[in-house]
Amino acid sequence: MTGIATMKLDHLAGREVGTSVLLKELARGGMAVIFVAYQKTLKRRIAVKILPKSLLTDVNAEFFRQEAEAAAILSHPNIIPVYEVGDTGEFLFFTMQLVKGKSLSQYIKMVAKNPLPSKRFLPLDATLRIVTEVLDALDYAHQQEIIHRDIKPANILIESHTKRPIVTDFGLAKVSRGPEQDSSMLLGTPIYMAPEQIRQAPVDPRTDIYATGTMLFEMLVTRLPFPAVKNAKELLKAKLTLKDRLFKKRPSQLNPAVGEELDRIVLKATAYRQEDRYGSAREFKRELEKYRTRRLEEAAARRQNVGTQHH
Repeated sequence: MTGIATMKLDHLAGREVGTSVLLKELARGGMAVIFVAYQKTLKRRIAVKILPKSLLTDVNAEFFRQEAEAAAILSHPNIIPVYEVGDTGEFLFFTMQLVKGKSLSQYIKMVAKNPLPSKRFLPLDATLRIVTEVLDALDYAHQQEIIHRDIKPANILIESHTKRPIVTDFGLAKVSRGPEQDSSMLLGTPIYMAPEQIRQAPVDPRTDIYATGTMLFEMLVTRLPFPAVKNAKELLKAKLTLKDRLFKKRPSQLNPAVGEELDRIVLKATAYRQEDRYGSAREFKRELEKYRTRRLEEAAARRQNVGTQHH
């Protein structure tokens, strides 16, 4: 059976799907393809995610349905809206907002390549704003009993025009109100995966907090200070054996703009034990907001001092 990576789908351009017409392929994931489409009823461009029936297994059909359902339950300015879900003879599909912009992972990669070492960091204020908004979206999802389970920079789109972060890809989301899933599968992305996911223990909102804390750490330093490991399997093992000694350096040791207080916030969010992390996304968000406000106040005070010295 061919995988999604090699599958030819050009013939789908021009195909009608629900109220839309597929225009061109936009991206491919592990099991699905996203097309740009034109929604005739509302005369707008949208995105359509399709899962070809030839690749259908019970597991990926369940993830696909779950992604559409989880996103459809949620209505938040920082979560991708889903419009329509359906099934053609050839594939399952759902339609969603087409976001003009890049993923956060693309931004991190671009910044990391800057020829000047001092410029290899995302601006601190933008980083704090993005993560705060992501946490607001997660807090809302958690209140609807939905845990994302795969928060990572690749799943955060930054809208070009507004710079608003949009959380996407609820394919691994755990919907507490739904039936209990088979937990024999390892779900998530190794770098951002919380220890309880690796151990296949129960997940809760603090699982998303761990992933968001890891993402914040990466945004602050662009390259996470993991121990030397050869592959994902070794990294997962290191997470379980090194526990809170996993990161070889603190953010402040790698980025001069980061102070000890932000170190403390990051390390609390990425603590090995769930009970040592923030209890909720809201609590994590509040800590970051307080830190951000203090930073702005200190910067304003410094400017004022400079101003008075010049007079």
